[in-house]
Amino acid sequence: MSKASIGVLAAVLVAGAGLACTHSDRDEKKTGNSAAAATHVATQQQPQEKDADEDEEGAPNPVAATAEKPALQQASGQQLFYNFESDLVGQLPAKFHSARTGQGSESTWAVMADATAPSKPNVVAQTSTDKTDYRFPLLIADEGSFRDLDLSVKFKAVSGSVDQAGGLVFRLRDPNNYYIVRANALEDNYRLYHVVDGRRRQFAGANFKVTSGVWHEFRVEAVGNKFVCYYDGAMKIEATDDTFKDAGKVGLWTKADSVTYFDDLRVTAK
Repeated sequence: MSKASIGVLAAVLVAGAGLACTHSDRDEKKTGNSAAAATHVATQQQPQEKDADEDEEGAPNPVAATAEKPALQQASGQQLFYNFESDLVGQLPAKFHSARTGQGSESTWAVMADATAPSKPNVVAQTSTDKTDYRFPLLIADEGSFRDLDLSVKFKAVSGSVDQAGGLVFRLRDPNNYYIVRANALEDNYRLYHVVDGRRRQFAGANFKVTSGVWHEFRVEAVGNKFVCYYDGAMKIEATDDTFKDAGKVGLWTKADSVTYFDDLRVTAK
């Protein structure tokens, strides 16, 4: 073969190798871009496990709670029901007292008329708009204590810029120690916590649309260490926890500047 022919052949081989390398680089870039895109999509689709309100440790120095007056533990089948119809408008309802977990001003609870009430005309409302974030107004029923129970209430989130929340407390020892199941219309979630020495810790929850300005129903069944929580008749949470094993009082709860209405509070001992 002549030197000229050898030179032409070498040039062809080099050009082919360069073309192959170019295709290879393009394929690698394409593959790399596809993998990056897949990773990005997977990250977007992965549900967010935490939100800003889920897992709070509480105030660094929680205020000491006032001891609760003893209340008779209710026998299985005993029921208490409150629709606030016989209570004076503008006053705290009879057989209840107010309290607060956390910081900020004291809670403001009063009976008021509401044309949309499930049991017309009265509801009980928390109307204070203190924006302190770690502030939980409580309205505690005084008539009895319950261990295993079926507890429910109707509620309507009315307003709030920090929160629009309402909830049920049960097995309450004092304003710093209890279980709470609550919904928040600004966060669209439903959460179950225990509060120990004023510090709140979530141990179960669900995410769904919580609509403000309309009435909804909470319900919780507690038997031993098992809790089943319902929202508008649908089961949303099923969990176990051993923090509070003894009987305690029941009541209503809000958060921060939530203005929330409640009606038809019902509790049955199991």
